[in-house]
Amino acid sequence: MAPVHILLVEDNEGDILLTLEALHEGTLSIEVSVVKDGQDALEFIAQSGSYQYAKDPDLILLDVDLPTLDGYDVLRNIKSNVKTSNIPVIMLTSGSNRMLRDSDYGSVTTVQKPVDPADFKRVINAVELFWATHQPNTGKT
Repeated sequence: MAPVHILLVEDNEGDILLTLEALHEGTLSIEVSVVKDGQDALEFIAQSGSYQYAKDPDLILLDVDLPTLDGYDVLRNIKSNVKTSNIPVIMLTSGSNRMLRDSDYGSVTTVQKPVDPADFKRVINAVELFWATHQPNTGKT
């Protein structure tokens, strides 16, 4: 089975490191790409600019508070594009942002980032466990 390719869109270095550590401690075979702002996320997903050889993500972990374009703008673009609208997206929020309803953008999950590093890792492990048990058919073998 091919590794699950996760695109992490996050500008906070501490959150990037915690997320990567938690993901690599899990049981899934994963490959993670990281971009740090909304514009780079859109270019990565569209495979344009410096990301023309980027691999399509199976899952996107998308921070809400991003430079250039916020997570809501990125999400709107992802979900309005036929090529990318079926990619599962998990919005990561510090909690001060409005939570998304499923009807806002289709099937999107919002997860509040805990402040405590151990709790943060538990949340990312829960995301990974959810993915492992509910993985859609991506056509990968």
